Amino acid sequence: MFVTPGYAQEEAPALDEAHTVEGPEHGGGSFPPFDASTFPSQILWLAITFGLFYLFLKRAVLPRIGGILENRHGRIQQDLDQASRLQEEADAAVAAYEQELTDARAKANVIGQEARDGAKASAETARKKVEASLDKKLGDAEAHIASIKAAAMKEVGTIAEDTAGAIVQELVGGKLDKGTIAAAVKAVR
Repeated sequence: MFVTPGYAQEEAPALDEAHTVEGPEHGGGSFPPFDASTFPSQILWLAITFGLFYLFLKRAVLPRIGGILENRHGRIQQDLDQASRLQEEADAAVAAYEQELTDARAKANVIGQEARDGAKASAETARKKVEASLDKKLGDAEAHIASIKAAAMKEVGTIAEDTAGAIVQELVGGKLDKGTIAAAVKAVR
């Protein structure tokens, strides 16, 4: 390792509390940003830097930010318009669905009413057929009963004559002629 004795012996200049740099090359003055004699030049450079920064912001950055904001606003407006259009379409679809549902219910009611009317007419027709059949059977039964009654009534006269003849024969002890018994039974009826 090679060490040069001239550089190894030097020490860095030290700062004191007043921000002064001591040494032959600095002249022992204060720190330049805090030196009052440099304030006018610092203010000039500050104004120039601020003006350039303002122009840079005004001409380059703010138009880009404005463009981005306009694009976002346009996109948001398009999204809102599309959402509104989709909402209107959804409302129209719901209204159409409800109208179709109402029409279907009305049609179902009509079909149900027709089915009830058809069933009622069919039942009425069947009832009339059954009533006609029952009326015919009732007429036949009444005719049969009337014929049985007439036959029974014919038989009643004969039975009454036979019974009266038997009673008279037992009481009187002799036989009467049938004509006399028949006249007596007819007179009682």
